Amino acid sequence: MDMTLAIFDLDNTLLSGDSDYLWGEFLCERNIVDSVRYREKNRQFFEAYESGTLDIMEFLEFSLEPLSRNDPKQLAKWHAEFMDEKIEPLITDKARRLVEQHREKGDILLIVTATNSFVTRPIASRFGIDHLIATEPEIVAGRYTGHVFGEPSFREGKVRRLRQWLGRHGETLAGSTFYSDSHNDLPLLELVDSPVAVDPDETLKSAAELRGWPIISLR
Repeated sequence: MDMTLAIFDLDNTLLSGDSDYLWGEFLCERNIVDSVRYREKNRQFFEAYESGTLDIMEFLEFSLEPLSRNDPKQLAKWHAEFMDEKIEPLITDKARRLVEQHREKGDILLIVTATNSFVTRPIASRFGIDHLIATEPEIVAGRYTGHVFGEPSFREGKVRRLRQWLGRHGETLAGSTFYSDSHNDLPLLELVDSPVAVDPDETLKSAAELRGWPIISLR
């Protein structure tokens, strides 16, 4: 029997901020990277994402490089501190209630995010969401290589990765809902039965108003 999917974008949707950008800020604050150079590049990539001009592979080459230079145990320690300092303040009561409403209905909960799984898997766990489609960093011999494994789940890549996930799990998009803040997610919003704009950027807000999609806030 097919279950109904409740699909969530993560950054600026379930979270009231961007975990990818904030991980970069955390690295700068701890002097794990060259803070001046890294912060400027991080800001430039974030602005490109917002404007819809991001070169995802160029960004991933930048953002995954610190993972390759550090021991996985140390990375996990830093991530736990990152969760406490940066992520917990971004989880609103409204976001938690929305997830729980879908859980109580018996929906399958799924996060689909362009941010890499090193950053996002512990956040998905914090929401009690087992299913995650994220950009996957390559791991060889127990260490991150700094490269991407497979296709990034970004823009149309989210659609392709979701279709692969549906095939593996024997599910469909019948009755599905997708929540997102970003115009970058229009390809997936247009695919589901119930698209919902969450604290949307101006481009998505205009598209949602034109199409009559619900617009909500989790802030």
